[in-house]
Amino acid sequence: MEIHDYNGPGDWSADAIRRRYLEHARRFGLRELRELKSIESTQGDARWSYPLMNDVIAGIEAGDLACIELGVEFVQSGHQQAFGRILHSNAARALRRAKLSSDQIENLRRRILAMLVAGQVPHEFKQYAKLLRKIGLGSDWGQARSRVDESNPYVMRYVRYFDAVARRPSG
Repeated sequence: MEIHDYNGPGDWSADAIRRRYLEHARRFGLRELRELKSIESTQGDARWSYPLMNDVIAGIEAGDLACIELGVEFVQSGHQQAFGRILHSNAARALRRAKLSSDQIENLRRRILAMLVAGQVPHEFKQYAKLLRKIGLGSDWGQARSRVDESNPYVMRYVRYFDAVARRPSG
């Protein structure tokens, strides 16, 4: 049988995600655990296994603390895989609506600003920018702003967006 596994390798394989989910669930003291399952499809002698991250994203939307932690790790990782752009976009969108801890907020903020400074503004950065707007730019924005490549029009698009966010009165 020909198997097409669209889950990532290493830390983002289906087994590794399930293992880390259980570790996070234990750390958070969760009593009700999600059964994380990949959607699978079979046709003839071929089987396709789609990313388990789709189930993790559903868990984030349901408020599962272990899934939220996995989502933060996923954004931080910058992991590339099949369907990666849409998975990262969907994870960021779900995290925008999730209740995040101060450590998670700081980790996300640090990652997103580091990407901007490095000139890495892939497709999913649009959702990262909305997530950063939601969690706040924090005190690191000024330093990050001074280090961006102002000759990069893609970077500057987000810099202008964040500058406008920073100028808005809070509250």
